[in-house]
Amino acid sequence: MIAINPVRGRAPLRIGLAGGGTDVSPYCDDYGGAVLNATISLYAYATILPSPDGKVRFIANDMRRSETLEAAVTYPTADGLRLHRGVYNRVVRDFGGGVPMPLTLVTSVDSPFGSGLGSSSALTVAMVEAFRGCLSLPLGEYDVAHLAFSIERADVGLNGGRQDQYAATFGGVNFIEFAANDRVIVNPLPLRPSTLIELESSTLLYFTGVSRSSAEIIDNQAAAIRAKSKPSLEAMHQLKREALELKAALLRGELHEIVDIFRRSWEAKKATAPGITTALIDEIYEATLAAGALAGKVSGAGGGGFMMFFVDPVDRDRVVATLEGMGGHVTRCAFTDKGATSWAIQRLPNISEPG
Repeated sequence: MIAINPVRGRAPLRIGLAGGGTDVSPYCDDYGGAVLNATISLYAYATILPSPDGKVRFIANDMRRSETLEAAVTYPTADGLRLHRGVYNRVVRDFGGGVPMPLTLVTSVDSPFGSGLGSSSALTVAMVEAFRGCLSLPLGEYDVAHLAFSIERADVGLNGGRQDQYAATFGGVNFIEFAANDRVIVNPLPLRPSTLIELESSTLLYFTGVSRSSAEIIDNQAAAIRAKSKPSLEAMHQLKREALELKAALLRGELHEIVDIFRRSWEAKKATAPGITTALIDEIYEATLAAGALAGKVSGAGGGGFMMFFVDPVDRDRVVATLEGMGGHVTRCAFTDKGATSWAIQRLPNISEPG
C-alpha cells in the first residue's frame, strides 16, 4: 500500500483580462487561441491526510459537503464530489498502480463555483498539486496543468476552456497561446513594477451575487464556431486581437490603452453567444460607468459571477459606493505571482465532516 504523507496544496484563482473564450475548442484547435490573464490572491486549497480507518473521505468544507466511501480503485463521477473523485481516480490509475488509496482529501475555495474566476479549475489544480507533493510525482508545471485539464474536461465531463488550469498552475500575469492537439505555451509577461501596481490599483472586482454555470454559454459558442457563424467567428477573432493588443500595451506600460481594449473586448464577447450579458449585468455596467469607471466586463464565460472594472484610483471610492448600493460585493484586486504549490504538514489537524 502506498504511504500517504500529509500534504497541503494551494492554487490561485485568476481574472481574465483579454481573449477569454478563444481557449475553448473548437476555436483554438482550428484558429489558435490567445488569452491574457492574471492570478489574484484568492485561492483553492487541498489537504491530503492518512485515512484513520482504511476508508476514502472527500470533504469540501466551503460547500459543506462530504462523503465517506469504501476504498476502491475508481468512483463514478456523475454524482457526489465529482472533481474530488475524478482526481482520485486518475491518480490511482496513472500513479498508484491501480491499487486503492485510503486517504482523507479536504478542500476549500475562497470563491464560489460559477464566479468567473476559474474556481473549479483552481480546485482541480490544487488537488493534483497536493497529490504531486504527497506521492512525490515527477510532474512539472505543464504536466500538472494538462493533467488537471484532462481530469476536469475529459474524465469528469465539465465544459470549459484551458486557460484556468494553466493560470492556476503557473501564477502571475501570463499571455497564453493555445493550438490544436492540446499544445499550450505560457508566456510570463515581464511587466515593470509600476505598471503592475497601477493595474492592480485600477482594477475592481464586483461579485454580482449570481453564480452561474458556464456550460450553456460555452456550448453555444462551440456550436457557432462549428457552424462557421460569421458574426461569432469575427467576434472570436476580435477577442484574440484584443489579447495581443493588451499584451503590447502592458509591456509598453501604456495603461491608458486598456480602456478602449476593454470596451471593444466586452462588445466582442457579447457577440460570441447569447446569455453572456443579462439585464442585471447591463444595469450594473451602465451605473458603474456613470459613476466614473472607465471600462468593465464580466470575468469568465458570462451570465453572472464577477465583473471587473478599470477605474482611475482617484475615482475608486465613488465607484465602490455605487457598486455597494447595487446589492453585490466589491473586492479590491490583489495580484499574486505564485502559482500552485504544496508543502508537508508538520502537525495533523483534527478533521470533522461538515454538518
